[in-house]
Amino acid sequence: MASDLLRAAHAQLEKRHLAEAEALYERVIKSCARDRKCSIEDLAVAFNNRGQIKYFRVDFYEAMDDYTEAIRVNPNFEVPYYNRGLILYRLGFFDEAIKDFQKVLQLNPKFEEAKISLKQSVLDNEEKRRRVAGI
Repeated sequence: MASDLLRAAHAQLEKRHLAEAEALYERVIKSCARDRKCSIEDLAVAFNNRGQIKYFRVDFYEAMDDYTEAIRVNPNFEVPYYNRGLILYRLGFFDEAIKDFQKVLQLNPKFEEAKISLKQSVLDNEEKRRRVAGI
């Protein structure tokens, strides 16, 4: 059942029917918690994608909660680290963003967007430190 719900949620997300997709991802998450018959990969994707919907709504902290939950469920899934890193970067938490981007690249060294984001985070973090130090 969870895999059917997950496919339906993906279809709604692709169509940008965000409210419908979010409700379906919620059902996947609840179904997995209740039945424990879904894979950790499916559950992590459901959390990550629900987080993406919250990101689109600019609910950054709620999105980060979902990304963190996706990481807890499947620590080898690089996408939620990347997504959380993007939010941390946007909020100016460069040290934390750098850690997330480094973790992405540890899990998947070919993740090009993470390489770019890591480089930018390091540059902006250095600039922030110079400003704070008055240099």
